[in-house]
Amino acid sequence: GFDRVMIYKFHDDDHGEVFTEITKPALEPYVGLHYPATDIPQAARFLFMKSKVRMICDCRANHVKVVQDDNLPFDLTLCGSTLRAPHSCHLQYMENMKSVASLVMSVVVNEGDEERPNSSSGPDKRKRLWGLVVCHNTSPRFVPFPLRYACEFLAQVFAIHVNKELESENQMLEKNILRTQTLLCDLLLRDAPLGIVSQSPNVMDLVKCDGAVLLYKNTKYRLGLTPIDLQIRDIVSWLDEYHRDSTGLSTDSLYDAGFPGALALGDAICGMAAVRITARDWLFWFRSHTAAEIRWGGAKHETGEKDDGRKLHPRSSFKAFLEVVKTRSLPWKDYEMDAIHSLQLILRNASKEFEVKDLESREIHSRLNELHIDGVKEIEAVTSEMVRLIETASVPIFAVGLDGHVNGWNTKIADLTGLCVDNAIGRHFLALVVDSSADTVSKMLELALQG
Repeated sequence: GFDRVMIYKFHDDDHGEVFTEITKPALEPYVGLHYPATDIPQAARFLFMKSKVRMICDCRANHVKVVQDDNLPFDLTLCGSTLRAPHSCHLQYMENMKSVASLVMSVVVNEGDEERPNSSSGPDKRKRLWGLVVCHNTSPRFVPFPLRYACEFLAQVFAIHVNKELESENQMLEKNILRTQTLLCDLLLRDAPLGIVSQSPNVMDLVKCDGAVLLYKNTKYRLGLTPIDLQIRDIVSWLDEYHRDSTGLSTDSLYDAGFPGALALGDAICGMAAVRITARDWLFWFRSHTAAEIRWGGAKHETGEKDDGRKLHPRSSFKAFLEVVKTRSLPWKDYEMDAIHSLQLILRNASKEFEVKDLESREIHSRLNELHIDGVKEIEAVTSEMVRLIETASVPIFAVGLDGHVNGWNTKIADLTGLCVDNAIGRHFLALVVDSSADTVSKMLELALQG
């Protein structure tokens, strides 16, 4: 066996982590250590996708040059060869790790976006390198082909199990999406936008957060843990100044996003998702600080750091150090942002509909003021105009007489209920109400008729 066997997992930002390991007692443990993405360059990852097993018998052994026939019209590539000499940078890397021999097996899974039931049998699914099974030895070690072939098979079986776990996570994700879509439909049926904060479930049930604020017509409606009025005003001013062309912003760190008052918010408010409803109306979700400690092996991963294509630099230190993550909340997941943006569209459309209804109402009042009622003919004209406006209105309108019978039923309510005018006029209103609501509607009707 080898002196050390590790499962090395790649994170979404390409940096790696020793997920688990087993070692000889005398060796320093690496489990839990994180390593920058540049430790395994993209070129090396590409080779791991092509060649699933890589063996180095002795990193200190002398290299033997490959002599190519001059008559060959092309250069031979040894990227798939087991006997190919490793890069000098990697040899130095192994030397710094006090490792002489290694055996590395790729763990390749299906791309997350391709995990769909209708494509599970597709032959050309996209693949990605999930991680590596890494075996190190402090002395030279040769693994014969039959044993390497068996190890490759075990790595493939392990990859299948990992793939199943990822599929289960995706199924849970789809369930969360369905749940949020149900919530969105429920929110849509309410009086927008106040219903999303005044009733239950509310916007805090849509995505996981510690607080939410609806800024609507210069009034703040709060839920949970939120900034004070002055801080919300500063956030809105900052968004208007630096994100004027955007319909919103999401960040797990207001400090890293550049908000000047982030430190004053403390650990209570670190992450924020904000969406613009109208030019002056906003909806905010807030998340508090989440404690996180990351143990780095020798060097920290810097976001956006790329491989140096001209020269590879081997790691000189593997000593662990601790990074304490501050002023940062849990990140906003893609499906959460999808739900937030869907609600944003619903609220923006509802706001536009409200403006249209308000204009229609003003138009009705304006026309009534223009009509000078003089005698029966003018009254009839007003009545006809009112009937026309009611019939063509984009909102449902019905009328009930003193005897409780329906005497008015416009086109919009006919479309919504599926009950045509002829079938509604003349019937008692309670006959159109479901039995469970009959008592409540009867009392409301009685109070309305009493004025």
